[in-house]
Amino acid sequence: MNSWLGCLALGGFSSYNGGGMNGTSTVMDFLEEPLPGVGTYEDFNTIDWVREKSRDRDRHREITSRSKESTWALIHSVSDAFSGWLLMLLIGLLAGSLAGLIDISAHWMTDLKEGVCLAGFWFNHEHCCWKSNTTFTDRDKCPEWKSWSQLILGHGEGAFAYILNYFMYVVWALLFSLLAVLLVKGFAPYACGSGIPEIKTILSGFIIRGYLGKWTLIIKTITLVLAVSSGLSLGKEGPLVHVACCCGNILCHLFTKYRKNEAKRREVLSAAAAAGVSVAFGAPIGGVLFSLEEVSYYFPLKTLWRSFFAALVAAFTLRSINPFGNSRLVLFYVEFHMPWHLLELVPFILLGIFGGLWGAFFIRSNIAWCRRRKTTKLGKYPVLEVFVVTAITAVLAFPNEYTRMSTSELISELFNDCGILDSSKLCEYVNDFNSTKGDDLPDRAAGPGVYTAMWQLALALIMKVFITIFTFGMKVPSGLFIPSMAVGAIAGRLLGVAMEQLAYYHHDWAIFSGWCSQGADCITPGLYAMVGAAACLGGVTRMTVSLVVIMFELTGGLEYIVPLMAAAMTSKWVADAIGREGIYDAHIRLNGYPFLEAKEEFSHKTLAMDVMRPRRNDPPLTVITQDSMTVEDVESIINETTYSGYPVVVSRESQRLVGFVLRRDLIISIENARKKQDGIVSTSVIYFTDHSPPLPPSSPSMLKLRSILDLSPFTVTDQTPMEIVVDIFRKLGLRQCLVTHNGKLLGIITKKDVLKHIAQLANQDPDSILFN
Repeated sequence: MNSWLGCLALGGFSSYNGGGMNGTSTVMDFLEEPLPGVGTYEDFNTIDWVREKSRDRDRHREITSRSKESTWALIHSVSDAFSGWLLMLLIGLLAGSLAGLIDISAHWMTDLKEGVCLAGFWFNHEHCCWKSNTTFTDRDKCPEWKSWSQLILGHGEGAFAYILNYFMYVVWALLFSLLAVLLVKGFAPYACGSGIPEIKTILSGFIIRGYLGKWTLIIKTITLVLAVSSGLSLGKEGPLVHVACCCGNILCHLFTKYRKNEAKRREVLSAAAAAGVSVAFGAPIGGVLFSLEEVSYYFPLKTLWRSFFAALVAAFTLRSINPFGNSRLVLFYVEFHMPWHLLELVPFILLGIFGGLWGAFFIRSNIAWCRRRKTTKLGKYPVLEVFVVTAITAVLAFPNEYTRMSTSELISELFNDCGILDSSKLCEYVNDFNSTKGDDLPDRAAGPGVYTAMWQLALALIMKVFITIFTFGMKVPSGLFIPSMAVGAIAGRLLGVAMEQLAYYHHDWAIFSGWCSQGADCITPGLYAMVGAAACLGGVTRMTVSLVVIMFELTGGLEYIVPLMAAAMTSKWVADAIGREGIYDAHIRLNGYPFLEAKEEFSHKTLAMDVMRPRRNDPPLTVITQDSMTVEDVESIINETTYSGYPVVVSRESQRLVGFVLRRDLIISIENARKKQDGIVSTSVIYFTDHSPPLPPSSPSMLKLRSILDLSPFTVTDQTPMEIVVDIFRKLGLRQCLVTHNGKLLGIITKKDVLKHIAQLANQDPDSILFN
């Protein structure tokens, strides 16, 4: 579970055994053997980006200078430079393999709720019927595949058979979801949810130990398959990003460069997130852009190239596994051939407005429900909650064929453009084959099947809209991409069919007359479904660029970029007008993670002195002097306070700043000195200067801790505007910043103080920032 271990040692101690003027001084220097633990971080702490980056630069300079000395050092230098690319290759291979495994297992277990294959129970419905000699129209009714009623009763028709199938469907759904929630609760509590809010927080420099550990990876992979197969209104796309980041974090331990440096590790995790989206949607470029736009905090150019490589390898691995047997990376790949007309931008923008409204409604409702779960007794019964939600979902889903099928299959069906051979209800038009030219079918009158499908889809839409609010955030792995896309795709398909019928019956209207003649194929309902899916996903997550790229990589339709862009931008504008936050930012704030949003402007006119501690009536700032405090004094300061670090000053009177020392480094160094250094007792003086201070001959050995002192802490004056301070915290990733006045130390501002200040100005509860 210690997935965040990283140790870089800096400690060095000198002991001074005084013997008057002629006394000999014994200097014991532990610089040669680095101290494990010095320079590492506690759980729920923020990393110091500036320190981590400067450490990496020092390490790199040392390797480069040594590489000129010998061939072995040169080889070491080359391997060090190559290790990043090798790590990306491994992450891509592992993420692609796990995604393939999850896809295949989920497909099989989803079909298991409805029946079993006699040719081999490990075949899903589609694979089972591949070898069958049935006709094309009966391809779903092959003799090898038996529904549960056929298996138990010997026939599949009649009321009793229907009730038995219904019962089996609900039982399997409950079994899968209960197994998922019990595994999460028992072995890896961090495996629940989508994981993207936490990954955003971790990438911004926060440490959550175990969140990307091996247990989380194993349990998340297993429970993701179970949760998706149970038929709950959730997707596997968000959790796949978490799975890929777990792979990245675990593989970092193979390379010292990444194991020991938290900032370097976060570059790897950014690339792993790109690989996760790449395998989730079969969209490598969309994955890179998603990592850049949505999750990453620090994204240098080098990380961009490495993300691209990791996403490429992951997509290639998944393509080699071919989980759906159609040489595609996703279940809902489609290809449209009909051009769209300029007037169709009006319905596309309407879909954008719907997506924005639904996104804002969903975020508000889901956050209200999750807050209720946190603050009431509801949160104490996660297993019961999952049981109830699954039971309601399964009971409501089975009678409607569009909610009974897996959400990915539903989206696939909605995106589909009707051909001559399609047997779906959505394609039951009144055929007039005289006017058929090649593959493109003309717009036709809707038959009874289409009208039935419209009613069922409208009911499915209502169910999905409300049930997803209660599903997202339960204690099972749950992604939001697929349910959001399903809501949009249903709304889009309904609008698309309405437009198609309008054009068929009223092709002489002014809006259709210029471009839609009778017998022509003008409207593609599948395209409307695709635009609706993009609009709803954009409304919930507030993605724009990456969303459009993901959608056109999904659909292979380059000519539909403009409709997608129009819908994505409209949905973002509408949703932003109602509430500024996307779903992930809202969950970050709900959980109180210390995340400084880089996209938001700080527009208030406050100064550093208004935010710094200590405030006017507070006790004075806790400081350590550079050469006059004993080990006992420092230990009592550590025991009496809970701060992460202490400013070091020349003396209490002058308050002139020398540097900053971290609490964890002090504790480790003092403990180590007591064990390994002779003569270190409670009355030993600690000094942070180059030379030991003059002391009487009888005094005990002194302890030199200059090596753990940060001599260049970031400082601002008390009159610095807070907007500049917030900018510094965002762009440099600081943990704390010291405030001075005329060179004298006045106070300190930590990241938590900045977040509390922003929360106060936004009229939110400042104590909702949980972690230090």
